[in-house]
Amino acid sequence: MLLTITTTSKPATDLGYLLHKHPARCQEFELSFGKAIVFFPEATEQSCTAALVLAADPIEMVRGRASSRGSGILDHYVNDRPYVASSFLSVAIAQVFGTAMHGRCRERADLAGKAIPLEAGIHVLPCRGGEAFLRGLFEPLGYEVSARRHQLDPAFPEWGESQYYTVELVKTATLASLLSHLYVLAPVLDNCKHYYIGDDEVEKLLSAGSGWLGSHPLKEAITRRYLKFQPGLARQALMRLSDEGGPPEPAADEKGETREESLEKRINLNEERLMAVTGALKASGARRVLDLGCGEGKLMQCLIREKQFEEIVGMDVSIGALERARERLNMDMLPQKQKERIRIMHGSLMYRDRRLEGYDAAAAVEVIEHLDPPRLMAFERVIFECARPGTVIITTPNYEYNPLIGELTSGGMRHDDHRFEWRRAEFEQWAGAVAGRYGYDVSFQSIGRKDETYGSPTQMAVFTRAGAGQEKHADMERKEVEN
Repeated sequence: MLLTITTTSKPATDLGYLLHKHPARCQEFELSFGKAIVFFPEATEQSCTAALVLAADPIEMVRGRASSRGSGILDHYVNDRPYVASSFLSVAIAQVFGTAMHGRCRERADLAGKAIPLEAGIHVLPCRGGEAFLRGLFEPLGYEVSARRHQLDPAFPEWGESQYYTVELVKTATLASLLSHLYVLAPVLDNCKHYYIGDDEVEKLLSAGSGWLGSHPLKEAITRRYLKFQPGLARQALMRLSDEGGPPEPAADEKGETREESLEKRINLNEERLMAVTGALKASGARRVLDLGCGEGKLMQCLIREKQFEEIVGMDVSIGALERARERLNMDMLPQKQKERIRIMHGSLMYRDRRLEGYDAAAAVEVIEHLDPPRLMAFERVIFECARPGTVIITTPNYEYNPLIGELTSGGMRHDDHRFEWRRAEFEQWAGAVAGRYGYDVSFQSIGRKDETYGSPTQMAVFTRAGAGQEKHADMERKEVEN
């Protein structure tokens, strides 16, 4: 694994002072998994480059990991770890460039806080999340990002492209900030760590992320990936970051459940709701479907089991939720044919998105109640006027049922983020108006155990675009003729 850092700040050889490494020497440092080598391939007054090479010992890398979960013994020996930037790079930065990362320069104290032109080159970087995620991490920090994706094997171009990139990052900044960003974000992009994650890892993250992580637009995804999706640790870190960058996600219990999920679990509602939506999508005859506001991918997990659905697209505004959906669906391990059926994309339901056009059906499960009235109107136009799928399925809580749910006996809503929860008449009035405005028919279905007085806990509307049934029938006839 190779990391290079270049500056053209004159005299450029001051980089040696900042790194506490002499440009005329090649130095080796023993690490627990091999050794690090630091040398300067270029050291002039005009330009100076420091190179960090990790020479990993594959035997040392797997000592003590024989009982690791989720992988076979062979995986410990046949992998990409010696060749890519990962948590091994973070360890090397902390041990070899630790003084520089903490902003100290013994020989030239004035240099440590000085912003200088810097260019970092990471020559093999796993980007699990693609180039868009890579840019989403570094560009908000002010970097110019250049990324070149590698083929799996140039000798077999039909195998396609890999998840590995050569990346260049350019910015005028302090060296300490560059090293801190690389220390945190390299394992975030790799989405893996080679060591145990405990409470001390929260302190490392907050220390290295001081001054920038709290205000980063992807702080939620960064935190969860860095802490290997451990809800307790991530929640602790996000709460401590909230003073810098705004409030964390709604509170969850020790199992990672929100209050709404905990309440509904007692009446087995989520499973019934997913089954009802899946059944309605199947009954519509849809083959290409959208899961709008897909969250952690629970509906997508149900849909992929049904062969009827040839293309399943999940979209959400939360990068963190999409990462959890990717984990839930085990995207990295799916067979190629299954992987081709699924797509996860980042987007907002407040703006027209041409990527949503042309689908047979769309589902928005427990989404609308999170929208303020002006945003709800934007949602209506985006889905019913612009995307215009043949079928739209929307579920939302029935407020009348809340007194029958444990802690809500005295009133209140099921989730702190809900802007409203409608009674049955209110939902039917809204749905009927939407259907009339945009040329749809609408029918209603109750989900969950029904009470004679209060109805069912969830209400569902199934919108069918006028003429969509005839279009579907004509399309099926056309396919039969083609076959």
